[in-house]
Amino acid sequence: MKTQITTLPNGLRVASCAMPSSQTAAVGIWCAVGARHEAARIGGVSHFLEHLLFKGTRKRSARQISEEVEGVGGDLNAYTAEERTCYYAAASADHFSSITEVLADMYSHSRLAPAEVERERGVIVEEIEMIRDEPAQHVHELLTAETWRGDSLGRPITGTKKSLAAITRADLLAHLKSHYHAGRTILTAAGAVEHDELVALANRFLGKLPGKPRGSSSRSLTPPSRQTSPRILIENRETQQTQIAMSFRGTGASDTRRYAVNLLHVILGGNMSSRLFQELREHRGLCYSVSTSLSTHSDCGAFEITIGLDGSNVAKALKLIFRECRRIAEKGPSVAELRRARDYTIGTSRMALERAATQNYRLGSSLLTYGKIVPPEEVYAHLAKVTAAAVQKAAAQILKSRTLSLAMVGPGPSKEEILGLILSA
Repeated sequence: MKTQITTLPNGLRVASCAMPSSQTAAVGIWCAVGARHEAARIGGVSHFLEHLLFKGTRKRSARQISEEVEGVGGDLNAYTAEERTCYYAAASADHFSSITEVLADMYSHSRLAPAEVERERGVIVEEIEMIRDEPAQHVHELLTAETWRGDSLGRPITGTKKSLAAITRADLLAHLKSHYHAGRTILTAAGAVEHDELVALANRFLGKLPGKPRGSSSRSLTPPSRQTSPRILIENRETQQTQIAMSFRGTGASDTRRYAVNLLHVILGGNMSSRLFQELREHRGLCYSVSTSLSTHSDCGAFEITIGLDGSNVAKALKLIFRECRRIAEKGPSVAELRRARDYTIGTSRMALERAATQNYRLGSSLLTYGKIVPPEEVYAHLAKVTAAAVQKAAAQILKSRTLSLAMVGPGPSKEEILGLILSA
């Protein structure tokens, strides 16, 4: 596999990863703006704009946009995150040029027709309600709000119904002009692609994308305030299962502990052989699923634990979870656990990177996060150097009750009872 990067005269970066054995091509256009950069009044504007870019350009209707990609067996989608927005497509290699042109047309020439703005506003309201009606998703929004209370990271990416109602077409156009310029844009492609062809397509379709407009500046990011005591948010509902999501303040994208934390995640709850899965599901039968995950931003992050179970078993499960957190912080993993976690992490990464879509994601996320493309083997080398002592030290530093936030949706113990469990752990 060969990775190359070129910067166009207007400042737009172009990156490719040629995969000789692939028969498909994945393409992405990345913008370095997300929900974290938004003012509270227009919370959700990045996500709103993401939706609208699918609703028609000067030369294509919304239907034509989808038909030109899906009509050749391709896939077209987008997502908004805290610090980025990405539009991506994939298809067989012989349609590489056409899907790139469709994405570039969306990105550069969307009409943002007034009627579409109002129609899509209603669609996003339905999306917000859908998330709220699904406890397993809603609990994560509650957790995010508690973890990053008082910071833009704590606001939902979709915005709220109040902020959505306040966003005008002028706000959307201003957001587009301020951020969707060449200096904040990256074009990536992976699979059966040639770098020179991608650069030619970039020049043809995005070469006239304007540079940074005069007087424009993105909102500067400041680290969230420190957390000094547990935070608990409970939403009582009559549900068959209680959903719990909790987080400890974790590591940012450039934190030197991130490799140890990644292995800590795998050991504690990253797969079916992890400590939490084995203890709570396999040995105790308390739940169907329990897992850990990492939420990583440029300068901060969170170590998260999620479980769904009968409300009568919540207290018992929390005691066990806190016990396992304490155990690994005090004694660390065994040599065998560490080896399995490392092999699992590297093995799953290598399998995933056989897919063009995953390589495409790697290019864009690495460039946006680090300003360069980090080779997978460099990451694997760092993981290989992580010791059991390093994992234990990371666990002791991160799995602290004072930085714990917990959200619960459904029947279960009171806030006071949960706080007692946390403090006695």
